[in-house]
Amino acid sequence: MKQVYYNGPIITLEDEETEAIIVEDGKIVKTGKQEEILEEIKNQEVEQIDLEGACLMPAFIDPHSHIVSFAQTLGIAQLEKCLNYEEIIDTMKKFKKDNNKNDEEWIIGFGYDHNFLKEKAQPTKEILDKISTTNPVMIAHKSGHMGVLNTKALELAGINEQTIEPEGGKIGRKNNSKEPNGYLEESAFINATQKTQINSKEQMMKLIKKAEKIYASYGITTAQEGLTKQSEFELLKTMSENEMLNLDIISYVDIKDSKEIVEQNRRLVGKYYNHYKIGGYKLFLDGSPQGRTAWMTTPYEGEEEYCGYPIYKTIKVENMVQDVVDEGMQLITHCNGDAAAEQLIKAYEKIGAVDNYRPVMIHAQLVRKDQLPRMKEIDMIPSFFVAHVYYWGDIHIKNFGERAKEISPIKSAIENGMIYTMHQDTPVILPNMFETIWCAVNRKTQNGVELGENQKVTVEEAIKGVTINSAYQYFEEKEKGSIKVGKNADFIIIDKNLLKVQVDELKNIKILYTIKNGEIIYKRE
Repeated sequence: MKQVYYNGPIITLEDEETEAIIVEDGKIVKTGKQEEILEEIKNQEVEQIDLEGACLMPAFIDPHSHIVSFAQTLGIAQLEKCLNYEEIIDTMKKFKKDNNKNDEEWIIGFGYDHNFLKEKAQPTKEILDKISTTNPVMIAHKSGHMGVLNTKALELAGINEQTIEPEGGKIGRKNNSKEPNGYLEESAFINATQKTQINSKEQMMKLIKKAEKIYASYGITTAQEGLTKQSEFELLKTMSENEMLNLDIISYVDIKDSKEIVEQNRRLVGKYYNHYKIGGYKLFLDGSPQGRTAWMTTPYEGEEEYCGYPIYKTIKVENMVQDVVDEGMQLITHCNGDAAAEQLIKAYEKIGAVDNYRPVMIHAQLVRKDQLPRMKEIDMIPSFFVAHVYYWGDIHIKNFGERAKEISPIKSAIENGMIYTMHQDTPVILPNMFETIWCAVNRKTQNGVELGENQKVTVEEAIKGVTINSAYQYFEEKEKGSIKVGKNADFIIIDKNLLKVQVDELKNIKILYTIKNGEIIYKRE
């Protein structure tokens, strides 16, 4: 049946003025003046959707997150609100009790941030041993780039005095000793997480459905799994084959350890099957700016030499980039520091002009203004984690001084004529697109500091970073991202026209409905 949407402001992100929309079979078939549209459908069988003054706009497209990892966090202890070690211990003990964990099961927590703990330091294995000495215990930092294991978990992970640090990672040691203190960084932590056992496949699929609902509640109809290994792939593939997905989900396969996924599943590359496809590969080049592991060209504030560190040597990065280009695939690459950005840019510059592969620099937190024109030359898309301005802006001021004012330089990207996107890196933070729009427009830290006024963007520029530009990043600009005849009927209906509200109110806009291919997948209660 046809549907018509009318009687409310419509933001199309296209040039033509639109007062009403006709949808059929999940596609937009006509836009135009309300009076003309209603006259046309007068004697037809059409579902009439009166907006009653609410605003309709394109649904949000998530350009980078980890929906499976987010689903996993829904089944573990939440540590975001913990302000000290004691609260971490109490929260984890309560989680064990509430979830009837026996004395041998893994107890996992997520979301602590040492920057905001009273102790201002990473916990140690001795702290986590107070939770349990028989259960393996692991807590993951909110950034996802580091964490802490208790004595039992270190034993199961095979980490001891003789363990050699992996490339691109660090193992914390006790002072004047090789004994691990429980703290793991970057690849050392990621390797350890592979040893954990949390949920069954059936439990994970239920959690992914729950995660989908949360994404939809924030107006998202296309989501990403931004580091797909075999376990994530098998979950999403199974859900696709059983028609269990409501959102479009795009996987980026771990280029380091999981390339066989692409080799064995070519039919999913670049083409949806029941809402799931493989978009390309994912590469990490450095760490976290708030964790002081992002790779910089000049030292962190208060340091004489320390600049963070790379994950890989340059020759290895160049070889991986060349392989991806030879394969004709898209590559999304995690770069927070300007040295990591430089390593990626030079790898593509060495290859020269490539045809329409749209490489993406994920986060691009501290990419420099002089690097942006070079990115433009190689058609590289920066996907900015601009909500860092609010969540960690005050920490960045301590870590980077004046350089902090230029984090997430979206306005400079626009001035260079670049396509840009904005993301939340969920589960690092919730996939709250209106909060991200607010951050990009206002650039205020938690302490109320205005961080980089010259990098503020307009509301419409911010909207494009999570809609039409995100569609372009996914090679889906002909199907998604704006309201235009022929595109998918992927909409959100919101309580206020965000182009008309005060900019301080942007994060308070409420989503009333999320619509995917003409079907309601979320309704505000």
